[in-house]
Amino acid sequence: MKLTLAYSPCPNDTFAFHAMVHSLVDCEGLTFDVNLLDIDTLNISSAEGIYDICKLSYHAYYHLLDKYIMLRSGSALGYNNGPLLVAKKGSPLFLENGGIDLEQLSRSVTAIPGEKTTAALLLKIFFPEIKKTEPLVFSEIEDAILTGRYSNGVLIHESRFTYQEKGLCKIADLGDLWQKKFSLPIPLGGIAIRRSIDSQIQQRVNRIIKRSIEFAFQNPHFSVEYSKFHAREMETKVLQKHIKLFVNQYSIDISDEGKKAVEALFRSTSEIFPLSHNKESLFIL
Repeated sequence: MKLTLAYSPCPNDTFAFHAMVHSLVDCEGLTFDVNLLDIDTLNISSAEGIYDICKLSYHAYYHLLDKYIMLRSGSALGYNNGPLLVAKKGSPLFLENGGIDLEQLSRSVTAIPGEKTTAALLLKIFFPEIKKTEPLVFSEIEDAILTGRYSNGVLIHESRFTYQEKGLCKIADLGDLWQKKFSLPIPLGGIAIRRSIDSQIQQRVNRIIKRSIEFAFQNPHFSVEYSKFHAREMETKVLQKHIKLFVNQYSIDISDEGKKAVEALFRSTSEIFPLSHNKESLFIL
């Protein structure tokens, strides 16, 4: 049986999926038609239910509960790995006393890595005064701020490792704000499967993904090479930091703590957006 599978070319995804898409682990008779797309494209295309299995931002997932259910394996979840709101060094947004000019921030247009990303959601939760946002491909946000197209923006993925050396400064760590409020890991994204697929197949896919991640941890040199191939000329050191930060024990299994974090983010989302579906069975059993 062949299933369509969509995930991003970011190192955490390619590291996790390498073994299963190359049949290095037992795939229990399943094969996969692989599509690599940036996270915003994944979030948008999944609204049409195009893919059988799809990496989604948790924010996007909450709007698609009628179409998808989340697997227990494959999530990007953790501590100290959240999105960063940044501006150019010397920006008038930074006050002389070390504070932030919130009035000016509220009047500015903030670059975000997609409307349905968890990064955009966290920005709404912690900076409700920011009303104007504009989505860009996440990899373009640093340069868009540095060239003055935007006064500030939200960084995700490997940009959190490079922004300072490029001349950007942190306004706020949105992940840190989340952790201080909820004392839970930050649920960034996960692997969802269409609800219409038989539950036994869903369980089979979950086992395969778990097996693939465990293989990557046990044989990192194999999976890192695959990640390098798709990593947009990313420095090896940055790539390894990226993988270490976003692939962890929650990726192998979401755990009860992880589920609590996902439910807490769902509640926060429902306070901001009118969700047409309830949160029954956010994860496969």
